[in-house]
Amino acid sequence: MRSMYSAVSGLRIHQSKMDTIGNNIANVNTVGFKKGQVTFQEVFSQVVRGASAPTGGKGGTNPQQIGMGAAMGSINTIHTKGPGQRTDNPTDLMIDGEGFFVVSDDSNFNNRYYTRAGNFSLDRDENLVTADGFKVLGYSADKDGNILSEVTNIKINMSETKSPTVTENITFRGNLDSRFEIGDSKKIDTVIYDSLGNSYTLTFNVEKTANHTWNLSLSRITDRSSGNYTEVTTGIVPGDTLELRFNDNGKLIGIGTEDLDTTTGFKTQLTGLSAINFDKNKDGEDLTTPTVPGGSFREITLFDSENEDTIKDVTQYANEMGIKPYGMDGNTSGTLEGFSIDATGTVVGVFTNGERKALGQIMLAKFDNPMGLQKLGNNFFVDTRNSGEPQYGGAGVSGFGAISPGNLEMSNVDISLEFTEMITTQRGFQANSRIITTSDEMLQELVNMKR
Repeated sequence: MRSMYSAVSGLRIHQSKMDTIGNNIANVNTVGFKKGQVTFQEVFSQVVRGASAPTGGKGGTNPQQIGMGAAMGSINTIHTKGPGQRTDNPTDLMIDGEGFFVVSDDSNFNNRYYTRAGNFSLDRDENLVTADGFKVLGYSADKDGNILSEVTNIKINMSETKSPTVTENITFRGNLDSRFEIGDSKKIDTVIYDSLGNSYTLTFNVEKTANHTWNLSLSRITDRSSGNYTEVTTGIVPGDTLELRFNDNGKLIGIGTEDLDTTTGFKTQLTGLSAINFDKNKDGEDLTTPTVPGGSFREITLFDSENEDTIKDVTQYANEMGIKPYGMDGNTSGTLEGFSIDATGTVVGVFTNGERKALGQIMLAKFDNPMGLQKLGNNFFVDTRNSGEPQYGGAGVSGFGAISPGNLEMSNVDISLEFTEMITTQRGFQANSRIITTSDEMLQELVNMKR
């Protein structure tokens, strides 16, 4: 009774399929879970009579075979992306596309596991870890925030500091009022920083000396030894004043001795700033005693022929006086007060001085055949001979999906499909059990022939 053994094989595979369906439904709310899909295939078929070719006036015949049952064809892991769930937790991450997070429990990061579950958190040592304490791997960053190729665990050091930067560029923007009388002047200021991050108010004086001509000078303090601090309006270094010349249309056409239409490759720079006693603090308030710089300065570029923005933004129109110097760089030191993770997986530190710096970048991995990965539990996969070697890189480039912070990828299990599969699997199991009972009745009839 071959039908009985065929039915037994049918019972076995339908039971295995039901086990897979049960596991899918059990993980319907598991973060990053990838469902399993079962397929069946027939097994060996017994040949009762082979096929024959046409001969003479007789046609050919087809083979006659009796199947011997069914077997498990495959149990595939379906790696379609699951729906996203908004959490607003900055350490919850979702890969919007291809790729896996890389985690490790090895100090040398040789044991690597792969997961789509981005429900990460920080441990007491400020490492970014999974729920089971596996460290999330990525690329390190140098002190200036440049991402390196070195693979390390992502660590967010809350004692991280941002070094101070020296001011090296000041640009002037705005309008010089052409209605000013010759001899009229105005003071304008900006904040600059020395090598220690100390801030100082640097004051300039603009004075109209002729039609379409203005002198720009540096206000500074003299008579330091006597205690009588007197402000003078000379001191663009080198050269006490810098002449700004305009045409009839209010366009800047000359700086100092240089004609902007014919001269290239010139820079106007301030030097010797360490010799100045500053009489205003960062907020522009007068100081009782002028401040001697605590750190060193670098040359500060005011006008650069190679940078058109330092020239075109100064005009002379019959409008309000609006010219102002802007310190384009330089800052105090700062400590880390927060962080965020962007779409490329870069961990960006936010410092108390308002600056931002990359602290590292989360690494992703992808495979030629993701179905070839082997599940280990805990939402982890490991590579196998059939998955291909892992290819590492940053998010959002080279085929890797972008990272969506504050979101989690949920299970890709479709409840309606699983319930439908459950019904068809139950009916398949039931039908195979009927084959066994019917075959048993046939055997019973055979035994009854003796009576």
